[in-house]
Amino acid sequence: MTSTLLRGRTLSFLRWPESIDDHAAWRYEEDGGLLIRDGRIVAAGAYAQVEKQAGEGVAKIDHRPHLLLPGFIDAHVHFPQMQVIASYGAELLDWLNKYTFPEETKFQNAQHGRRIARLFLDEMVRHGTTTVAAYCSVHKASAEAFFAESHDRNMLNIAGKVMMDRNAPDGVLDTPQSGYDDSKALIRDWHGKGRQHYAITPRFAITSSPEQLEMAGALCREHPDLHMQTHLSENHAEIAFTQELYPWSRDYTDVYEHYGLLGKKSLFGHCIHLSEREADALSNNGSVAVFCPTSNLFLGSGLFNYQRYRTRDKALRIAAATDVGGGTNYSMLRTMDEGYKVIALNGEKLNPFQSFWQLTRGNAEALSVADKVGTLDTGTDADIVVLDARATPAMRLRMETVGSLAEELFLLQTLGDDRTVREVYVAGRPAKRDMAA
Repeated sequence: MTSTLLRGRTLSFLRWPESIDDHAAWRYEEDGGLLIRDGRIVAAGAYAQVEKQAGEGVAKIDHRPHLLLPGFIDAHVHFPQMQVIASYGAELLDWLNKYTFPEETKFQNAQHGRRIARLFLDEMVRHGTTTVAAYCSVHKASAEAFFAESHDRNMLNIAGKVMMDRNAPDGVLDTPQSGYDDSKALIRDWHGKGRQHYAITPRFAITSSPEQLEMAGALCREHPDLHMQTHLSENHAEIAFTQELYPWSRDYTDVYEHYGLLGKKSLFGHCIHLSEREADALSNNGSVAVFCPTSNLFLGSGLFNYQRYRTRDKALRIAAATDVGGGTNYSMLRTMDEGYKVIALNGEKLNPFQSFWQLTRGNAEALSVADKVGTLDTGTDADIVVLDARATPAMRLRMETVGSLAEELFLLQTLGDDRTVREVYVAGRPAKRDMAA
């Protein structure tokens, strides 16, 4: 058995922090240790105590004075959209037709899919993200490429082949039957292989016919342990078009409800313009609303009401995500920086402990994987990020006046990016590399 002892300032969360002074919500060690054996954390706590448990012959890596946290988790991201990011001037539906669907057509070429999957996971690791919930393209080969690359790196990722059979170019369409058959084959080949998880992935109600949503619901019934991911209430034009396509529905959420797609492992991207009935329906089923602040701002879609959703009588489970390419970067630090601003525009504030809870344990709980990742608890997989709050000249200057952990976290969130991420461990193995463009 291979063992490694990491040393540094360790921080992980036990629950949602009610305030900056809610110290019982997190576990922080000024001189902390993490003992890793065969990809898992087997001891965590004060370094002196963990070192005693380590025994002789253990490789020791000293990351002081940096912070060691659980690897970041991104709950909604489109890996085929890497070459769409930073595309000018369109709102959601025009943006899909002008940029996204033509780009995703390229994934008919399996070699292109393999290249982008490799570059995508390089970027995730570079930015400290160790787990994603990813949309592939409609092409079965794109999902195979993603899972193969993820499995080679021993990452815990959730992904699925997009199902879409209408309202898009022919190069990105399947059929209800082929979407079902391809998904079944991918589930058989990849779900549970190593650390891979499959997500049933109808893109959204506009690009799936009633027959296809029936097939997606059948997959959910046949595989109740799987995730389901789609989009909901991102844009007013999208909502109106959905109502035209499904005139019998009470609202957008009712479409997914009708086909049996709500549930505890159902992830709904965006959820900006939910009615109270829709929010109640998601809450009653334990479904997850995924906050994508950079994308929502960039496409002009609206402001996700994070605190209202979180504190309403029927609270929503919430995750956070980069989205990409509707989003503007690959960094969960940048995402929570923009999230802070969105929440502030809604008249609330998100304190830095709450932000870091969200992008670690909070997202792990939302994705139903907190028993494996998102914490530094013993027995969990050793997915860890090492953060340097002095990574840039501007950060070093600001750190001269930082006097608390809360201030340091907020600095990391506000000015941090991939340069802040000194190292990343995936299942206990160092994974960050400097990649050429």
